[in-house]
Amino acid sequence: MISTKVQMNFATFLLYTFSFFLLWEWLRPVEQLTDTGNLGVFLGFIILALILAFLNVPPLLKWLVKLVYILLQIQSIYYDGSILNVSWLGTFFTDVTRNLGLVWNGDFMGLSNPFRTLLFFILLWIMAYLIHYWILKTRRILVFFFMTILFITVLDTFTPYEGDGALVRSGIVGFSIMGMLTFYRLVERENIQLKNLPTRKWVVPLAIMIAGSAFIGYAAPKSEPIWPDPVPAFLINKNGDGGEGERRAGYGSDDSNLGGPFVGDGTVVFRAEMEQRHYWKVETKDHYTGKGWNVLVPDSFNENSFLDFSENSPIPITSFHSKDPEDTKSSTVFNQFDYGHIQYPHGVVKVETEELYLYRLSPLTERISAFRDLEPEAPSSYTVEYKVPSFQVETLQNGMPSKDEYYMNYILNNYTQLPENLPSSVRDLALEITEGKENWYDQVEAIENYFHSNGFVYDQVNVEVPEEGEDYVAQFLFETKRGYCDNFSTSMAVLLRTLDIPTRWVKGYTSGDYIRTLDSGNRMYEVTNNHAHSWVEVYFPEVGWVPFEPTKGFSNNIAFSSETNRVTPVDMEETQETTAPIPDPPELEEAGSSASFTDNISNQWKGKVGNFFKDQHKGIILLFAFIIGVGTYLTRGKWLPHYYIFIYKSKKEDKHFPSAYITLLSQLERFGLKRKSGQTLREYARVVDARLEGREMRVLTDRYEQFLYRGNLKDGTWSETKEMWEELMKKIVT
Repeated sequence: MISTKVQMNFATFLLYTFSFFLLWEWLRPVEQLTDTGNLGVFLGFIILALILAFLNVPPLLKWLVKLVYILLQIQSIYYDGSILNVSWLGTFFTDVTRNLGLVWNGDFMGLSNPFRTLLFFILLWIMAYLIHYWILKTRRILVFFFMTILFITVLDTFTPYEGDGALVRSGIVGFSIMGMLTFYRLVERENIQLKNLPTRKWVVPLAIMIAGSAFIGYAAPKSEPIWPDPVPAFLINKNGDGGEGERRAGYGSDDSNLGGPFVGDGTVVFRAEMEQRHYWKVETKDHYTGKGWNVLVPDSFNENSFLDFSENSPIPITSFHSKDPEDTKSSTVFNQFDYGHIQYPHGVVKVETEELYLYRLSPLTERISAFRDLEPEAPSSYTVEYKVPSFQVETLQNGMPSKDEYYMNYILNNYTQLPENLPSSVRDLALEITEGKENWYDQVEAIENYFHSNGFVYDQVNVEVPEEGEDYVAQFLFETKRGYCDNFSTSMAVLLRTLDIPTRWVKGYTSGDYIRTLDSGNRMYEVTNNHAHSWVEVYFPEVGWVPFEPTKGFSNNIAFSSETNRVTPVDMEETQETTAPIPDPPELEEAGSSASFTDNISNQWKGKVGNFFKDQHKGIILLFAFIIGVGTYLTRGKWLPHYYIFIYKSKKEDKHFPSAYITLLSQLERFGLKRKSGQTLREYARVVDARLEGREMRVLTDRYEQFLYRGNLKDGTWSETKEMWEELMKKIVT
């Protein structure tokens, strides 16, 4: 017959095995939803932690083995050279120290990958310990099982992760663990010997119940969901275009049908090191159809119409021609996705790369495509040099439309185009807004400011799609007054065109989210698909193309100056950003994109939570430190005896026996075996031994009384009694 000890060991091993599969369900979504790699390394750590717990390895040795594993894995992933060469440790610990400072300062985006990996290992370490504690100490795992089901359910609902299989697996594993723990909890409570129990009579019905429940749950008919999936599963392709009927944030090439909500996408497109914050342009469009934008290609346009250039040549784009001197600045882009194009700031004059690339500019859209070895390919990193204009308000106000051939035959024809069926009410509104404005600049500014009030609302969810025969701009201006960047920018462009003011529609990205300030003084920004944006540019004959920002909640990134004062929104923004980075307004946008309700809520929630953590990070750290301190104090019964065992382990002299005995008395009192008033040590020792079912306390007390009455100890007393002292300390761990 199998012994009780063997049965218990096998059952414990089975519990740890089931627990591993339950923990695995927490790791499965990480690989799909984040860019975390080397998942096998983390699974290996969980297995190692559970094996050490099952084998009941001494705490100090367990800590050492886990720590060595973590350091070896971090070295193999992030550092070059042999494992035996420990010089990397200095670099790693310096990095840890620096990252702790970033955590204290709230710069969570600046944390290095090795430090993030270390934090993830610590999280898994804590989870493995909790599993061990719940299995062996409390014999209850319902809380963790419930948290696992809730975790999977939330991810399945609000992310692209499909949790059907995970829920089935977790249900089977979780109920198996709870059934086994309930059995052994009853056995321990009733003090029943396992050898007298027919365990099969418990195991077989449990297995049948779990298997039957899983089968019925899988095979039973299911009703359709009451609400549609709030975040449709989607995959990102290179062009950022969604499937039929589905739009999402990010750069897309089709803008022929605008309107409707859009699905947000936080995928990083590129990171940029900038001297000064600015928008990133990708292309412009000139033909408004009543539903959206496209580009009319002239019959004479062919392959030779494209403008080819190399990095040694100036970019053949004339954004503006100001008489005032401009500052020359540069920004460096680090692409995360290859979209095949170059994103660039207004006023770009040059692009530089480490490797040889050729570029092709479309004069119709000003989109710059990159080629390497005659194949389309965007550089992984490049630097753009650009002129920062200082547009003089008086120059814009006093400029008059030119009558030269270029303006009459190209600018006027292409950038004042409107569909024939545009409602006359649109032009009537433009005339009403600009009444009393004598020059183009004042008219443009009046229309730009019109959208910042008058009942317009920035919204990414409740955005209507115009019906057949209904104009996109007219619907926004007179019916909904609710939308995102496409609605605002298209409406401003159309209103200006009704006044014969040349305007074009521009697509690209905002400056993105501030990450950190570099040693050079430049700032690093992260631009995701959620930062895709659209705005307008107005052509002033004596100046060139001037950007304007009509979208409510956004501010123009171009500086305007006058003889009386100077308005520099970019400078003001960056001055504030030096002390506390200013997050961009909620801008889950794409030119011609749409999103789901839940994704909008999710992104707004992320922004609020992110701002809260940035503002209150020091208080949160202190709160966590307080919680850890309180938790450490409340759980001192679990770790304090082991701490004293560790302290006295290395002490060999007999002189340490009295202090060890006094320490034992204090721990016994904490355990609940308080010595009564007037009770002798021998009487107290008999009570302790009776409670703990041993005789160690009487032996230790006898040695201690000899010390009290004689004033010295027999040689070898501590070495003879150390093992008994340690055994007692282990028994009083609570």
